[in-house]
Amino acid sequence: MTEKYNAPIAVNVEAGKTYYHCRCRLSGAMPLCDGSHKTTENSPLAFVAAETKTVYLCACGKTNTPPYCDGSHAG
Repeated sequence: MTEKYNAPIAVNVEAGKTYYHCRCRLSGAMPLCDGSHKTTENSPLAFVAAETKTVYLCACGKTNTPPYCDGSHAG
């Protein structure tokens, strides 16, 4: 996996909508899945936005609270 992403990425989400968080870190639409994982053993993490707002999604792959950033990239 690449270490290309070392900080969370802000994403505007809409309440009730399902999103797919990239876990292979190969997506051209980081931090959301674009299907690039098909060449890996990884699969995206589906999540439903609880409310309409800006969220910060993990892009480094180290978070303990996927898909959300917990600051693990800083450690």
